[in-house]
Amino acid sequence: MGFEQLAELRDRLRAEKAPAKIDKPIPSKPKSSPKTRPRVQDPALEAIWPLQKHFPLAFPVNPAPKVPLKEGILKDAEQHLALLGLTSEQLKLGISTWCRGTRYWKSMVEDAPRLDLNGQPVGVVTASQALHARRQALRHRGQDRRNQGKPKAGAPGPAVDAAVEEMLD
Repeated sequence: MGFEQLAELRDRLRAEKAPAKIDKPIPSKPKSSPKTRPRVQDPALEAIWPLQKHFPLAFPVNPAPKVPLKEGILKDAEQHLALLGLTSEQLKLGISTWCRGTRYWKSMVEDAPRLDLNGQPVGVVTASQALHARRQALRHRGQDRRNQGKPKAGAPGPAVDAAVEEMLD
């Protein structure tokens, strides 16, 4: 075989190999889209995600404000365990976590409508429930300050409650 024939054979073999390289998928990082489920290690957040997906009016995604939920919403949600793909314990953890925190307590104002899973009003927040939420927010704020190394404040008492109402109203 001569030099030219070897060069021709080499070129033909290279041409045959080239499509094989193109057919192989190039590994790339998966792009996350808003519709994909985020990978989270916190069990409470893992339980909240399906609630937000299936009941967006009752469990709005941040930055939308949270809404007061119907009293007894856990019982309503337990009817949808299969749809949510959660156990009863996971559901309890998700809802209890959802109902704690500043965003939820801010939604708990007197006469605000309480919503069911479909976002329909089924009751209102009472004055005592609104006051309890304000106290929780104050207590939470106090814990944040203590966690930042500031001096520990005493537990709120009746005199503090009146001052808190004025401050938060």
